[in-house]
Amino acid sequence: MDYRIERDTMGEIKVPADKLWGAQTQRSKENFPIGIEHMPIEVIKAFAILKRSAALSNQKLGKLSEVKAAAIAKAADEIEAGRWDNEFPLVVWQTGSGTQSNMNVNEVIAHRGNQLLEEQGSEERLHPNDDVNMSQSSNDTFPTALHIAGVIAVEDQLLPAILKLEDTFKQKSEQFKDIIKIGRTHLQDATPLTLGQEISGWQHMLEKSRRMISESVQYMKELAIGGTAVGTGINAHPEFGDRSAQEISASTGKSFTSAANKFHALTSHDQVAYTHGAIKALAADVMKIANDIRWLASGPRSGIGEITIPENEPGSSIMPGKVNPTQCEAITMVAAQVFGNDVTIGFAASQGNFELNVFKPVIIYNFLQSTRLLADSLIAFNDNCAVGIEPNYEKLEHNLKNSLMLVTALNPYIGYENAAKIAKLAHKMNLTLKEAALQTGLLTEEQFDQYVRPENMINPK
Repeated sequence: MDYRIERDTMGEIKVPADKLWGAQTQRSKENFPIGIEHMPIEVIKAFAILKRSAALSNQKLGKLSEVKAAAIAKAADEIEAGRWDNEFPLVVWQTGSGTQSNMNVNEVIAHRGNQLLEEQGSEERLHPNDDVNMSQSSNDTFPTALHIAGVIAVEDQLLPAILKLEDTFKQKSEQFKDIIKIGRTHLQDATPLTLGQEISGWQHMLEKSRRMISESVQYMKELAIGGTAVGTGINAHPEFGDRSAQEISASTGKSFTSAANKFHALTSHDQVAYTHGAIKALAADVMKIANDIRWLASGPRSGIGEITIPENEPGSSIMPGKVNPTQCEAITMVAAQVFGNDVTIGFAASQGNFELNVFKPVIIYNFLQSTRLLADSLIAFNDNCAVGIEPNYEKLEHNLKNSLMLVTALNPYIGYENAAKIAKLAHKMNLTLKEAALQTGLLTEEQFDQYVRPENMINPK
């Protein structure tokens, strides 16, 4: 492999000749051969948005020439467009401030920007620290990129995915509003409801989770930019933070602001932990919904079997004809991963020592994994399972008629204890409720038929 010699404050180092990164990226690449988890490309693209915005702000504040600012902006645009994805090789398991990933972006922008300047015939040259990182520190740029990437992932990927499944359940709830079925609590028979009412619960879970996530992510729109090393803003113009936030907002179409207290912004990640907490709540609802669906679709002959779901692929390598609720299994595994990610984020967010939290890369890695997995799995679950849910009318009717908990309708007429006697007798002697009621002499057949009507039990007057 051909190499070129790059230099930094620690001396010379060989860098592959065909790469745009520089000395500090190469040192990190060699010093942290840990795992396969690379810095998410969403963070890199957020950095590109930030670096372009910073350059434009510095230029307007008279600190950076128009030629250099334009070169930085052009190189950053190319990164955001995905042209140089292979130039960002660093892993998550690096310095806890994310310094090396900040420098990776600085070096690639500087190198690519200098190529652009040469093509233009300009004699000006970019320095990764002095120009691309002007008015910045890794300590304020990484949490800024973290927030940008997180907000974009939540608002542009996760929230639309939730809404898609929510709309499907809304349609199913209306479609099945008149189908009466037996309810279940504690996995035991309970009083009736409609299939539409049951599904409306799933719909409302998603709606509530979507609103909570949407509300919580607003706090992540406060950015650390302008705080530089420890929150004081050393080496940055007093207006730099606000101007950069305005540029980032214009670039993304989202309302970012420069945090009022930069000392908080550098050392605390409570906003991220809060938002991910709402995402974890969504995962909890997703777990419940998917479990309900696979229970209700269990069988086909020895389970509950009150609904059917699409048959997408063979379910067994040995049992012919077996079909499994695979979408339910996939999305519940995603939920389990999100629960684990929340533990990691919560612990990492607690590690703000003095003026800096040094667990930033693992926080954003887990946050983005949660949003990506949930967004992808919600869409797959919707398209390959939820839209195909259909009632099994025969099984629904059978389970409803055979439930002992219809006896609850008798409470107002014969009292709880007498109603319990009927239910226990029916269960012990394998009788229908009507047969047991008549055998006890507590009710006439006419009275039983008048009082025990499932259609009157779903919306009591």
